[in-house]
Amino acid sequence: MRPAVDADVATVLEFWSVAAEDAHRPPDSETAVRALIARDPAALMLAVDGERIVGTLVAGWDGWRGHLYRLAVAPETRGQGIARRLVEAAEHRFRGFGLGRVDAMVLDENDSAHPVWARLGYRRQPEWSRWIKPLEPRGPR
Repeated sequence: MRPAVDADVATVLEFWSVAAEDAHRPPDSETAVRALIARDPAALMLAVDGERIVGTLVAGWDGWRGHLYRLAVAPETRGQGIARRLVEAAEHRFRGFGLGRVDAMVLDENDSAHPVWARLGYRRQPEWSRWIKPLEPRGPR
């Protein structure tokens, strides 16, 4: 386990194209991933086997709550505990901030992910819905 660095960005994007659920999201970009690493260098967590990325998790902290997203494990390594170790590392990070609650963003239709999150102690929260609004990128000033 280690945090991602700028040199990992292209490899992470390639990994997500194979291992991550991409439905209903705008495409990932190098700019966005680099901005995440610059803002919070420990947020993008990687599980690696030698030099090969086998799992990712973004453990974002907004100063109040912890948010988990982009949990992805290489298809050929699923079932080996990689997701569990990534989530446990994120929870450890959040406990260090004194957080008492964390949420995970999981697509409703990602049926293969639901049992994983349930085994890790997470439950669907039916009383909340996520509302989104895409923003147009700012132009140069």
